[in-house]
Amino acid sequence: MTLFFIGVVEMLIVAIWTKMVSGNQVLAGGAITVINILIWYYVLETIIKDINNWQLVLLYATGCAVGTMGCSLYFKWRNAIKKTAGESA
Repeated sequence: MTLFFIGVVEMLIVAIWTKMVSGNQVLAGGAITVINILIWYYVLETIIKDINNWQLVLLYATGCAVGTMGCSLYFKWRNAIKKTAGESA
């Protein structure tokens, strides 16, 4: 179950990384890359230790999907709020 939550968190980190890199925030993008690599190291180590347990991969993939959908919905909601605020101004 830990890999599920790690998948969710990783996708949040990837969304933040994308914002940093697209905004030319070089140091923040680099720092987030290091964090992401450390997460990947843990994930790979965990899966390799129990390589025949495909449920681990499924848990991680599901967590990544939930994290991606959550980030996408958040940014969609935030853009709708900004658009509404811009129209009323």
